[in-house]
Amino acid sequence: MEDAVATVLRQWQDVYPDLDFGPVAVIGRLNRCAALLQQVTETPLGREGLTRPEYDVLIALRRVGGELTPGRLARETFASGAAVTKRIKLLEERGLVARRPDGRDRRVSHLRLTEEGLALVDRVLPEQLAYETGLVSGLPEARREELAGILGELLLLLEGRLGALSG
Repeated sequence: MEDAVATVLRQWQDVYPDLDFGPVAVIGRLNRCAALLQQVTETPLGREGLTRPEYDVLIALRRVGGELTPGRLARETFASGAAVTKRIKLLEERGLVARRPDGRDRRVSHLRLTEEGLALVDRVLPEQLAYETGLVSGLPEARREELAGILGELLLLLEGRLGALSG
């Protein structure tokens, strides 16, 4: 059985037999996996009406604890400031995040989980982890650890090469 990217690679090789499509084998599969993992309709997140980026904001606030500025939250979630601002607004409207203005600098605000937000994270996190465990359970544990290590190496490489461009 062939994955979707293998089919694309074969098609491209027929069109351009002299080009090396090796990078597509890696990047194409990473992109396809990411796209499939973003489909959260039938997941614990989807049942709570959360997108993965909104969940990332909530779990960053829970993981770090206390209050975070929007800038720090952007760094913690690997998102742009504008994206975080949009997510915070939606989460505030749902009563999951509260904002407190800074006493010294009115341009700065501090964000924290509300009691409702804290309860949501504490309820959904174990369910989401169990769901994600199920997604990768078809791979033996040693292969999952190997894959995590390889992806970690790739991430460091990309952060070194591309991080300077985005930061």
